[in-house]
Amino acid sequence: MIQTFQQALPHGITLSCRAAGMPGRPVLLFLHGFPEAAFVWDGLLEHFARPEHGGYRCVAPNLRGYEHSSAPTEAAAYRAKPLVQDLTALIEAVTRDSLTPGQLACLVAHDWGGALAWSVAAQFPAAMRHLAIVNAPHPATFQRELAHSPAQQASSAYMSFLARPDAPALLAENDFARLWPFFTNMAADSGPLAWLDDATRARYREVWSLGLHGPCAYYAASPLRPPTPSDPGATAVQLPRERVAVQVPTLVVWGLGDTALPEALLDGLDGYVDDLRIERVPGATHWIVHEQPQRVAALIGDFLKA
Repeated sequence: MIQTFQQALPHGITLSCRAAGMPGRPVLLFLHGFPEAAFVWDGLLEHFARPEHGGYRCVAPNLRGYEHSSAPTEAAAYRAKPLVQDLTALIEAVTRDSLTPGQLACLVAHDWGGALAWSVAAQFPAAMRHLAIVNAPHPATFQRELAHSPAQQASSAYMSFLARPDAPALLAENDFARLWPFFTNMAADSGPLAWLDDATRARYREVWSLGLHGPCAYYAASPLRPPTPSDPGATAVQLPRERVAVQVPTLVVWGLGDTALPEALLDGLDGYVDDLRIERVPGATHWIVHEQPQRVAALIGDFLKA
């Protein structure tokens, strides 16, 4: 059964959370991306809470700006530093009564959640025993591809739109007509792995109706975006290896049909992650958590047992 609660953090932010499993058990923390919310992890929360799958305490927050979490209005509130602060404070809160206070058994993350997870792992390696990333590029390989790859620049062109001040209002028009293609352009509503049914659409409408300013502010605040004639974007970003290197044992699950984040983002990843396992999944897209939840659960479960 999924529990919901509001987690107040010491620096004045509150994150609405979903959870399963007994308090006091080792903790798995699940981070969603754009344009989703914590509910997308419900199946995996319940899976890993079961004794036969580890009996973990599983928690999924709605990130700052999403659902009923705090949603500051200024874009600067969505830069990496305050977002990482949210997560380190949340880790302290949800592990307080576990056998390893301050340390997760694993941080599991997708998309924007993955971008934040890479940063937390690099800056605070003691906060987790394992890191599991699902279709979320490491900042160094993403910067490289955004700065130098025309293919990645074209794939990420949507980021410039989402960073516009009018993006939240435009996305909300006509029953979120500009949002659904993020899913449907990767066969979410057709084919053998279709997952976007009427009930799931209703869940998204409910979340999106609470506001899109926060989700779009992630893009407005980030310097990692394709360069344009008026904006150097990623070409102006420098990421020294010592700032972004990850020493935590890491699993990367990658749906190879991801049209926004091509496989080239995995090239050179082993130069930034000391202990790395990559699982490439043909036939899956950016939305592999929805398309093949049992496969994702099995890969993470095997990684935790190794």
